[in-house]
Amino acid sequence: MRPQDLIQKKRDGGELTPEEVALFVRGVTDGAFADYQSSALLMAIFFQGMNEREQSALTQEMLHSGEILDFSEVEKPKADKHSTGGVGDKTSLIIAPLAAACGLCVPMISGRGLGHTGGTLDKLEAIPGYRVHLSLTEFRAILKRVGFAMMGQTADIAPADKRLYALRDATATVEAIPLIVASIMSKKMAAGLDALVLDVKTGSGAFMREEERARELARALVATGNSCGVRTEALITDMNQPLGRAVGNALEVHECLALMRGEADEGARPVLDLSLELTARMLTSAGLEDDLEAARARVRRALDSGAALECFQRNVAEQGGDAQLCDEPAHLLEANLLEERVVAPRAGFVIKVEAAEIGNAVAAIGGGRARITDQIDPAVGFLCEARPGDEVEAGDVLGLLYCRDEAQAAEAGARIRAAYTIADEPPPDAYQLIKEVITL
Repeated sequence: MRPQDLIQKKRDGGELTPEEVALFVRGVTDGAFADYQSSALLMAIFFQGMNEREQSALTQEMLHSGEILDFSEVEKPKADKHSTGGVGDKTSLIIAPLAAACGLCVPMISGRGLGHTGGTLDKLEAIPGYRVHLSLTEFRAILKRVGFAMMGQTADIAPADKRLYALRDATATVEAIPLIVASIMSKKMAAGLDALVLDVKTGSGAFMREEERARELARALVATGNSCGVRTEALITDMNQPLGRAVGNALEVHECLALMRGEADEGARPVLDLSLELTARMLTSAGLEDDLEAARARVRRALDSGAALECFQRNVAEQGGDAQLCDEPAHLLEANLLEERVVAPRAGFVIKVEAAEIGNAVAAIGGGRARITDQIDPAVGFLCEARPGDEVEAGDVLGLLYCRDEAQAAEAGARIRAAYTIADEPPPDAYQLIKEVITL
C-alpha cells in the first residue's frame, strides 16, 4: 500500500487497520515516508481522529519502534507518574523519592520544559552536578540501589515519537488527542511499567485549557494504557494558577526540599497535597496497597519519617549532584539576584490568575525556553504571594520576581501584574485542586 492510500483513507474518515498503522510508523522511522506524506497523514488524523483500536495500534507501534526496557531483576512493582505540564508543576521531585521510600521501583523518564511549562530535567539540573544523561547501565544500577532514577529520553526509546513530534510541531497538529496519547504512552510503557498514574492539567496554565478536552484526553490515556497491559488511572487537576508558590527551576527545587523537610509554608500546600495523592494512587495501582486510605497513610509516614528526603538525597549523590543541598536548601538560591516586588494596582479580591502568562514572563527572563536548544538560567523565577480568593489592598505584594537586571524586572513585572485580575467581589467558585478521577 502506498502512503497516499493511507492518507486518502484517513482523510475520508476511514479506520486504519493495525497493519496500516504499522506501515505508517515504520515509514516515519526508516524514512520510507516523505515528510510531506507523514505531515498529510498527521493532518488527516488531526481532523478525523482515531478510535480506540487505531489509538492502541499507534501506541504499540511507536512503543516497539525502539527499545523496551526490562527491569525484571528489580524485584519490586514498577510504577510512574506523568503530568501533562503546567506552571510550577514540580511534583515529580517529591513523588519519585516518596514512592521509592514506600517500596516501589520508579524508572522515571522525563522531559524538558518548552514555552510556559517547566520540565523535570531542567529542575533537576538546577542542582549543581546533577546528571540527567545516563547510560541504561547506570540508570538500572541507580534503580537497584535507590529505588528511583530520573533521566531523559534516549535515542533508542520510541524513536518514532521523536520524529513525529518534530513534524507535529511544524504542522500545528500537536493538540490532536490520538497523537498526544501515543506520544506519552509509548515513552512511558517503554520503561517496563506495571502501573501509571497520570496528572492531566486543565485551566489557564494548562495545555488543555478546557475541562472537557482534558477529560477527553484523560479517558483516552487511561483506555490506551490499560489496553496495553499497564494499570492506568488519571486525575484531572487545576492549573488556573501556578501550583504552589515557586515558578522557576531553583526556586521549585527549593520548595520541594522544604516540603520534604517539613519546612514549607501554606502557599506550597497544593504541591504536597497533590504529590501525596498521586503517590498513594501509584501504590494502589501497583498492588502495594489494596485500600486507598491505607496507601495515603503509608505515604504520609514515608514523608513524616524523613524516608522520602533520605531517598532523594541518595539519588542526588548517585546522579552526581550536590547532596549537601538536602541539608542546606538555601544554598540553591543565588544571593545577588535583583528582587522586584510585584504589587496590586488596586484594592479588591484576586479573582483570576493567567498562569500561562506568569510562566511566559519567567521564561522570557531566562527561566524557560522557546526552542529546545535555548539555555536556561536556573536561578531566576517568581514566588506567588496572592492567590485567587485573596483580598488585597493597593500596593500589597502579589509576588516576588527574581531576575538579573532592571530591564528584565520592568518587563516581566508588568506582564505578571497584568496576569492578575482584581475585582470588587470574591470569585464565586472555591478552589478545587483535584477535579475528577478517571479510571476504567
